[in-house]
Amino acid sequence: MPSVLVVDDQFLIRSGLTALLNAAPGYEVAGEAGDGEEAVRLAAETRPDVVLMDIRMPGTDGITATERILAAHGGRDEQGEYSGGGPKVLVLTTFDSDEYVLRALRVGASGFLVKDTPPERLLAAIATVHAGEMLFSPRALRGLIDSYAAPVARTPHPGLAALTPREREVLALVGAGLSNADIAGRLVLSAATVKTHVHRCMSKLALSSRAQAVVLAYEFGLAARMP
Repeated sequence: MPSVLVVDDQFLIRSGLTALLNAAPGYEVAGEAGDGEEAVRLAAETRPDVVLMDIRMPGTDGITATERILAAHGGRDEQGEYSGGGPKVLVLTTFDSDEYVLRALRVGASGFLVKDTPPERLLAAIATVHAGEMLFSPRALRGLIDSYAAPVARTPHPGLAALTPREREVLALVGAGLSNADIAGRLVLSAATVKTHVHRCMSKLALSSRAQAVVLAYEFGLAARMP
């Protein structure tokens, strides 16, 4: 049962998320925070499995709070990923905050969703990041790429030629925001096999995070177009 810390400065949104989690079997609310400073304190006190983190808040914002929460649990490993026993941070955003999403991923967030995500998808997203996977809302992902992946001519990435056809296929689906489990279902592979393909893609492309793989897939026109 994942315990969840809900962080949002808007009372109605925060209370709505809390009510959703309280009503859903298998989820536990660790606490509520109305700003980043309170989130850092409650994360240390309650040690939640997942933090639902708003970005724009008065005082300490969600990006700074995410960095401080994760740094308190061991920081980054040699690959630049957060590997400590701390919580997974799932960022909740709106399209007008896309400029902050990439920064949140860089400081260690496990993924992001738009705030109008249907309840069942939000619950599934919490379970996904709790299981150790990253997650990207396709809608928020399109907004992010529009902001950060300018449509300019690019020199081919030297690592792309080293990818096998299957690895390129997996990278395209990572770029579309699919989780390893979703990719496994679409390609009729085991989740372990997909994880291996993702690891090999990142190694060949010299990437340190799944977020970088997503952006690269869009920058070079590899991301799959999902219905």
